[in-house]
Amino acid sequence: MWSNPSHPDRPLNALTAPQGPAVVAAVRDALSGEGPALLPLPSASAGPVLAALRPTHVDGEPRPGGLGVPGQVAVVIATSGSTGAPKGVMLPARALRASAAASLRRLGASKGERWLCCLPVSHVSGLQVVVRALLSETEPIVHERFDAGAVLGSGADHVSLVPTQLHRLVEAAADLSVFRTILLGGAAPAPGLLERARDLGARVVTTYGMSETCGGCVYDGRPLDHVDVKIGDDGRVRVAGPVLFSGYRSGEPAPFDGDWFVTSDLGELAGGRLRVLGRADDVINTGGEKVVAGAVARVLAAHPEVSDVAVVGRPDPEWGEVVTAVVVPADPVTPPTLAQLRAYCEDRLPPYAAPRALRLLDRLPLLENGKTDLVRLRAGT
Repeated sequence: MWSNPSHPDRPLNALTAPQGPAVVAAVRDALSGEGPALLPLPSASAGPVLAALRPTHVDGEPRPGGLGVPGQVAVVIATSGSTGAPKGVMLPARALRASAAASLRRLGASKGERWLCCLPVSHVSGLQVVVRALLSETEPIVHERFDAGAVLGSGADHVSLVPTQLHRLVEAAADLSVFRTILLGGAAPAPGLLERARDLGARVVTTYGMSETCGGCVYDGRPLDHVDVKIGDDGRVRVAGPVLFSGYRSGEPAPFDGDWFVTSDLGELAGGRLRVLGRADDVINTGGEKVVAGAVARVLAAHPEVSDVAVVGRPDPEWGEVVTAVVVPADPVTPPTLAQLRAYCEDRLPPYAAPRALRLLDRLPLLENGKTDLVRLRAGT
């Protein structure tokens, strides 16, 4: 054993470009205590994260000046803080197991059923596919990159995808009934995507969660067993339960209100079902009015001439910020105009929420986890 898992200074081993059998073994050993805590990193961003999070080992080799983690921590997921610097979400083994077990129960997934991981294990969504497989007493099928044909021919019973990946499967007109379950998270699906996927035989379960909750903790709007969700007076979603992280590696204060983790998302509860409205930091202040960017994007995404869309606030001397629609046209030859989009919003949004600026792109920039890179869009790059 690398260390006693109850020791307060457990080694932290960073794996660069973690995929394949090696990362499965590393996750297994991190959960059991037979190995060090794991910091999975994509090779492209390994340098800055290593400098910020200071693991004791890199790919098994000692790293001078590294610092261990508390003994109960099994995995550290690198994620950006409010300053953009990596802060590192520390996930205890018990929280990872609780999340995976609750997921398997909700899905009715049985032992021996295979899971396909085609998401980066450096992100919590990919990591938890591996943990679910281990709890199912199977070896996960790990693909180093997404390929629609390979995914469909994997023989897996369950798979976790982001909307971009599901869109590619739908565009291939594939028989999606080959999977017992498709877990879909990371971003809101485009209008019509779920219906098209289900027409092709898919059993799609939408998920909501983040690194701090060991990934998805709300399925199809309803919390997993032993997970509680409420909306605070500030409109933010709060989560409690055994799936929560134990703190940030960077030492940044964790946003807890008692036992409740305060997320950065705005939401509402109706009939026990959660609806996420958008991120609190994506609220656009325009002319004294507050606009939730995600709500505007959902409306514009249903426009027949819009293939993909994001909404951001851009600085403006008169309005403070202007609501800006960044659109991928369905037909690049005849893209929608700003006037058309504003007219479309007339009976769907308050007047101040309609976009005042339009930017056309061939495609939206994406982060490694499949989410839209809003920082780049706000910067106009």
